[in-house]
Amino acid sequence: MASRIEDYALIGDLQTGALVGRDGSIDWLCLPRFDSGACFAALVGDSDNGHWRIAPADGGPATSRRYVGDTLVLESTWESTAGTVRILDFMPQRHHAPDVVRIVEGVRGRVEMRSVLRLRFDYGQRIPWVHRRGNQVVGLAGPDAVYLSADVPVRGEDYATVADFTVAEGDRVRFVLTWHPSHDPPPSPVDADRALTETTDMWETWAHQCRLPKDYTEAVTRSVITLKALTYQPTGGIVAALTTSLPEDLGGVRNWDYRYCWLRDASMTLEAMLAAGYTEEATAWRGWLLRAVAGSPHDMQIMYGVAGETRLTEFVCDWLKGYEDSTPVRVGNAAATQTQLDVYGEVIDALHRARAAGVHRDFDSLSLQYVIGDHIESVWEQPDEGIWEVRGPRQHFTYSKVMCWVAFDRLARAAKRWGRPEMEPHWRGIADRIRDRVCRDGWDEERGAFTQAFGSRKLDASLLLLPRLGFLQPDDPRIVGTVDAIERELTQDGLVMRYETTPTGDASEVDGLPGSEGSFLACSFWLADALYRIGRVDDARDQFERLLDLRNDVGLLAEEYDARHGRLVGNYPQAFSHIGLVSTAYTLND
Repeated sequence: MASRIEDYALIGDLQTGALVGRDGSIDWLCLPRFDSGACFAALVGDSDNGHWRIAPADGGPATSRRYVGDTLVLESTWESTAGTVRILDFMPQRHHAPDVVRIVEGVRGRVEMRSVLRLRFDYGQRIPWVHRRGNQVVGLAGPDAVYLSADVPVRGEDYATVADFTVAEGDRVRFVLTWHPSHDPPPSPVDADRALTETTDMWETWAHQCRLPKDYTEAVTRSVITLKALTYQPTGGIVAALTTSLPEDLGGVRNWDYRYCWLRDASMTLEAMLAAGYTEEATAWRGWLLRAVAGSPHDMQIMYGVAGETRLTEFVCDWLKGYEDSTPVRVGNAAATQTQLDVYGEVIDALHRARAAGVHRDFDSLSLQYVIGDHIESVWEQPDEGIWEVRGPRQHFTYSKVMCWVAFDRLARAAKRWGRPEMEPHWRGIADRIRDRVCRDGWDEERGAFTQAFGSRKLDASLLLLPRLGFLQPDDPRIVGTVDAIERELTQDGLVMRYETTPTGDASEVDGLPGSEGSFLACSFWLADALYRIGRVDDARDQFERLLDLRNDVGLLAEEYDARHGRLVGNYPQAFSHIGLVSTAYTLND
């Protein structure tokens, strides 16, 4: 499809979500879970791979759109000489089956409307058998069944279900799309009007529990709603993004499936949610974590499925042309098998923060920390693939070692407070040893900065987190020097790249892949956070507010920003970016 990534808005039901374009088309929807096969895959293909568009018959994007209050109910408005019409799109919180509800309202005059529903299961590959059953239309294909209820007549046309209708002032036309397993009896469709009231009330009630900072309240509220929307409610798992294979480099191969739960992302999400006062989400995530990583720490993965699944086999959907011809379109993620030592520290730090924030102390989580600590002690000196999941050679990444220090620092604190005082000097000794090693082998005296890996002279944006983690005091010259070097040498137009590329702009030397990528938005928020901590308060606020301007009209961010084209790129909406926004907003209000 022709839409830019930022032209999409998110709706969801806390188990999956959909992307709705400015043109009124839902171009991405996986049912029944975030990681299920898509029934609308036009986002990474074309309209024949599945979409559902409702809009004025003469076409064109919405004149304006917004979320209704602090909710995930999207309101899109079209204005023309003929009249004004608006569409409310949302997914009710699920009871028995997932529903997509679309309500068309006439505001002024008379507007000719058209709905085109083109179902394509299994990522746009499978055309369903569509037929009538009573007053509904049903599409069946293998394990999937989708029912459509509508207030206006629909018909089959060119392997799609089409409705042409007119709305006048005061008219209200409802469409409800419901999925269920094809072998089960169909559920009754929801009452669209009642579902709208219930969905609005649910989101407003949840959002108003937020412990808001003094400044940036609107941006924080929208971001925590987005993070909540990326939570798989039945288990507490948090996906990194709604999508797969939206490119980091337009037309390139840096296209990954982010519909899984990274321990690192989820841990940082937990930190952001705790800052906002959402301890219930922290408790649910801790429960997911304990189930997902149960067993030997040696087998712990960097990511899991939304229910803790371990097999995330990667394959290519070669029938899809990719977003703006960016191929391959991948499903699954081979990075699940990588070794990333920083993840252990992220998990232990998240559990530590949860207890500090008042989440009920759980002896299982303490036991998990201690077992992980024993494992890290035996592996922290090994190389790994690092935070950026490079598909090149393993290295001794500095950030990975710092997070091992975090693990033992938090373990030593826990031992002192929670009943294992004999272990405190042991774990504190390991932490001191790691810090000495990092300060010796990860420091470049000539450059005056910590570097990406031991023996390397390259910079890495992950090192902006060092002052936040307490590795050294924020006013330590080594911290200040690192922040200054990254700001000076690792930014483009004030936005931060993840790591240094070669002189040709090709990052393959670092990560084993051709092409380059955009500026990483989470890292750009980390720069604002680090600037504040080293005392450059005005610069920090300027950086943060510039990043706020990169959000789209409904407050959403992708993974990266491509300054060459002035566009958001990468999977969307991206938890990591919104985590950075929320955490930095609270830092700036500290």
